Parts: sequence; C-alpha cells; structure tokens
Amino acid sequence: MSRLEDLEAFIHIAESGSLTRAATRLNRSLQAVSRSLTSLEVDVGLQLVHRTTRHSALSEAGQAFYRRVKPAVLEIREAQLEAAGRRTGPSGILRVGAPMLFGPDFLVPIVAEYIESYPQAEVDLSLTDAFVDLASEGIDVVVRIADLPDSNLQSKRLGALRRVVFGAPSYFARNGRPEHPAELRQHACIVRTIGNRPGQWAFQIDGKRRMVGVRGSFRSNAMAAIYSAVRSGLGLGYSPLWQIRHLVDAGQVEIVLQEFEPKPVPIHALWQESTRPPAKVRAFVDLLERYVFKPVHIPPL
Repeated sequence: MSRLEDLEAFIHIAESGSLTRAATRLNRSLQAVSRSLTSLEVDVGLQLVHRTTRHSALSEAGQAFYRRVKPAVLEIREAQLEAAGRRTGPSGILRVGAPMLFGPDFLVPIVAEYIESYPQAEVDLSLTDAFVDLASEGIDVVVRIADLPDSNLQSKRLGALRRVVFGAPSYFARNGRPEHPAELRQHACIVRTIGNRPGQWAFQIDGKRRMVGVRGSFRSNAMAAIYSAVRSGLGLGYSPLWQIRHLVDAGQVEIVLQEFEPKPVPIHALWQESTRPPAKVRAFVDLLERYVFKPVHIPPL
C-alpha cells in the first residue's frame, strides 16, 4: 500500500507542479511526499521530476509515466472502495471548471443538485474563460463552450448554443433593422476588444460560414459593459443567446438576422483520459447530461 501512496504523491506533484501543493492536497507532510517521490524514482530507475525551490516539472520520462499510471491508480482506488463495501456514492472534492458567465446561472444549480444527491461530496468551482490545463490546475471536469481541438481528454457533448445579433427597441426605432449581415456595415455595432478576431462576426450566408467586419463608436473588453451599452441603445451586440436570454425575455433587447446565424457552438464536458473515470466525475457528467443544452428558437418579431 505504501507504493500506491508513492504513486499518488507523484500524480499530485505532476498535476500541481509543486511538492508543497501536492502535500497540501494529500494532507501529508512535505517530507513524506518528497520521500515518496524519491522512493518511486529509485524503484523506476529514472528521474521523473525536475525539482527547483519554487517549481517541479515532469521529465520526459515522468510525462510518459504519468500518462500510463494515472488511470491505473484511479482504478485501484475505486476497486479498493468497492471491495471494502464503503463506496455508497461519490465522495471527496470534485474540482470543476467552467466559463465565467456560464457558471453562476447554469452550472451552480446543477452543482446544488449534485451535492444534495451525494452528501459526502464537495465541489470546488473555478470560473475562467481561459482554456486551462486540467492536469496542471488539478481540475477533475470542465465545461467548455467551443469547437474542441484534438487532445487526450475524454469528452461528452451536452448540446449546442446559439450566437445572435441583438439590439434595443430604441435603437431599431431610430435606425431600422438590418435584413442581411452585409447591412451591419451601416449600423453601429458594439465590438468586444478581446479575442482572436475582434470586430469580425460569424454568419451562415448561402450555406457557407462568412465573417462580416463591423465597427462602432463604443468598444469594450467586458461583455457586461457591452450588454449595458446595447440596452442603452448605443448599437447592436453579438453574443451567445444564453448570456442575454433574460434581456430578451424582459423585452429589453430583440434578436435580428436569425436566418443568418452561424452553426450553434457545441458545449462539452471534458475530463482527463482514463479507462474508467472516478465515481465523482461519472456522477457529475451523468447529471450534466440530464440538462440538455439545445439551441432555443425565438420567433422573429
């Protein structure tokens, strides 16, 4: 059993990039974690981790060893709990990542149901729009809204989300409604100043994806400011529908150009590659699947 603890110490060092953080996560002393790593390296006959006073990084051999040993250790721990008859359900800390605006309104209610269903479980929710590395950040499962690049992560598609052009009734009363994306060049558009292509909005025109350049007198890096500007009649906005659905329902903004919307963006749950993910991850992903994120249709006015 001590060898299994050595392997767990190595996994936590690999994922946290620090012996100190690994010790904290394992609730063990720094000296004990250091001894585990040394013992494992002696047994393997290779240096698995390059150590400095502030940071620890996997060697090339350590990276290969981590990829092979992580799924096996998870399987062994689950088998132990099942054999001992102590696994009544998911337990321990589940670390979840999600986009900044998506988490509070959409994910927190799911987290609440998860905790109510599994009283032995805890959830640590980290909200960021950056595509974090699950292993280095110690994240168990992450929700991402994007077309996924190739990776060694396992994923489950949960649905898809619309992107729409919208404006305030006061703006349309003064300026009219665009009937085609090309007409946006004659309209004030509120541009988000971050991202790969600011001022470029995607549409589906004649069956093909097209980018249309837009501009206006107001720009911002924050979507909250953009939504406020649109409500104030400063111009048109472009956003995932789920972020502004409450404004649509309240009549504060109206959607245009629905027939030219780009293909909905997929939403996925992702977790680290394993032949069998931990019970806490499986249960949370199963719960996410029950909340089907379908593109919601809003009839044109």
